[in-house]
Amino acid sequence: MKVLVLGSGVVGVTSAWYLAQAGHEVTVVDRQPGAGLETSFANAGQVSPGYSAPWAGPGVPLKCVRWLLMKYRPFVFWPLPDPYLWRWLAATLENCTAAAYDRNKGRMVRLAEYSRDVMLDLRAQTGITYDDRQQGTLQVFRTRKQLDAIAGDLAVLNQYNVPYEVLDTQGCVRAEPGLAQSSHKIVGGLRLPGDETGDAFKFSQRLAEMAQAKGVTFRYNTDIRRLRSEGGRISGVETAQGVLTADAYVLALGSYSPALLRPLGIRLPVYPVKGYSLTAPITDESLAPVSTIMDETFKIGITRLGDRVRVGGTAELAGFNLRLRAPRRATLEHSVSDLFPGSCVPSQAEFWTGLRPMTPDGTPVIGRTGLDNLYLNTGHGTLGWTMACGSGRVLADVISGRKPDIAADDLAIARYSA
Repeated sequence: MKVLVLGSGVVGVTSAWYLAQAGHEVTVVDRQPGAGLETSFANAGQVSPGYSAPWAGPGVPLKCVRWLLMKYRPFVFWPLPDPYLWRWLAATLENCTAAAYDRNKGRMVRLAEYSRDVMLDLRAQTGITYDDRQQGTLQVFRTRKQLDAIAGDLAVLNQYNVPYEVLDTQGCVRAEPGLAQSSHKIVGGLRLPGDETGDAFKFSQRLAEMAQAKGVTFRYNTDIRRLRSEGGRISGVETAQGVLTADAYVLALGSYSPALLRPLGIRLPVYPVKGYSLTAPITDESLAPVSTIMDETFKIGITRLGDRVRVGGTAELAGFNLRLRAPRRATLEHSVSDLFPGSCVPSQAEFWTGLRPMTPDGTPVIGRTGLDNLYLNTGHGTLGWTMACGSGRVLADVISGRKPDIAADDLAIARYSA
């Protein structure tokens, strides 16, 4: 079958890889000159199945108010006159119940754990490298209240047999010696030894090269303008280089996916949540992180990527605005300087921003649509890197008429009309 994949971020590239592995003739289309050049380019770097959780949950609306009042704010809101923003916010608030949180986290952990296993297989089969490390994730808590609040998360981890360790202050330092200087600021932590780290951009580029060697065609520098439909099916994709046709079509354009679906009468509740990162060379390895540390107070991830430190986080609702804002940089610099002083020079770091495609329930949208030959693989929010391989494999199974290895019916867009 001829399959057209729209988007060459980490989700689009993994979709193409697994579709090609399943025997399909695959073409990938993207406006960028190469793979992984937008949201996948400089994300926080962690592959964190155990840390997979929806942003919507009990108490989150009140937390957002408090975050807006902090000097180093993990959440920023610009009240734009955008009806899609307000609809998305309303749907997100509906998911801030205990029952919704448990349901959403459960399916997110299911997909993320599967994705980590699929990535392990891919690494074993291909030898692909991408500054990857398999040394776990440590979520550090600065207050006793934060530490006491993890009981619900532990219940889900137990349900899915995800290994974890609850650590005291010294346990955190043993896991991450670079925290020794800031140990007095930490009351404890949650360590997830099965989590990994790696550069999503390097992974996307190298997997795209491998896919191309296996026969996948990549059409870069190609603007995608419109999806044509006829008789309940997609009949082609209008691009700046003409109309492209296939037997099946995969939409993996992240935050830009909803705009192509609206003319078809499909409402996809995905909205861009702007994130930022810093990337700096390590100046003292003994003071640097070993793997990934999640600073719970500021919602910042600090990750070791080879000889670099990647500091990523913040959630800014600002539409499709890609302006780099100095206050967001200050939050990132504060977190890494506070926990790992002397490990790098944050003021000299490369500053980046990207748009993370977020659904109201935190779970990506993977699978069929109301049109026979149109499929979605989008809406991964902050977890596109974590869930990419599993999402690509699930989608390839669905398109190939095979039953996925995990339950996947509740990942499709139909859940929003149920």
